[in-house]
Amino acid sequence: MRIVRFSAGDEPAYGVLTGDLDDYGQPAEDAVIVGLAGDPLYVGIKLLDKEYRLDEVRLLAPVLPRSKVVGIGKNYAAHAAEMGGEVPREPLMFLKPNTSVIGPGDVVRYPAQSSEVHYEGELAVVIGRICRDVPVEQATDVIHGYTLANDVTARDLQRSDGQFTRAKGFDTFCPLGPWIETDLDPHDFSTGRRVQTHLNGEVVQDGSTADMVFDVPALIAHVSSVMTLLPGDVILTGTPEGVGPMRPGDEVEISIDGLGTLTNKVEAR
Repeated sequence: MRIVRFSAGDEPAYGVLTGDLDDYGQPAEDAVIVGLAGDPLYVGIKLLDKEYRLDEVRLLAPVLPRSKVVGIGKNYAAHAAEMGGEVPREPLMFLKPNTSVIGPGDVVRYPAQSSEVHYEGELAVVIGRICRDVPVEQATDVIHGYTLANDVTARDLQRSDGQFTRAKGFDTFCPLGPWIETDLDPHDFSTGRRVQTHLNGEVVQDGSTADMVFDVPALIAHVSSVMTLLPGDVILTGTPEGVGPMRPGDEVEISIDGLGTLTNKVEAR
């Protein structure tokens, strides 16, 4: 099931996107959104007798974390190497504020404080219920679904600060979308789903979720051993190799097999 959050010109609403995806991860022309009676994280899946065509609405970030976005660094060995480091012995965590979240089609604002802003295409996990100290074998019980993310990073500030908060915390530095897929098993990612990032139409990242050092259940177990996770919290699972700069005027497209495509343009702040 693909859950979307959208605007039809009034207050944001939720719905279920029907139909198949084409070879480019885009919905078919006959796809429609069936309305839902509120946020399914809190009221469940309650379908309404109302449908919307995609050209009638604007897709928004499919979830607005009430609490936090938890990022995972260096979770692909090749990316750790390109950053001049080794794979950590346990997941390397950092936080992005929920004010950094934007949706598909929204603009990433390039801050004046940086001259080296990078894209990082990633799989994102959306948590479905309050949980703490989740065993690996029970991780599927707390997953609401999956979406795409761009863990935008001011690389020069990351180096100069020696930590991640400012470099990854600017407004608009966490595009999410275009929807939440609820019907995938986390072990599907262990067998490999292709992760690609296009910059102005050119492939710049081309990896596989099978190359994650710590898989989705291991990440949930680790993060929840440190902090309580709340419904709508998001875990970013790390990026493959190939990260690099983007500039105002650029367009970034992130895709994962079966999860669609997340597209955002970059403009000066």
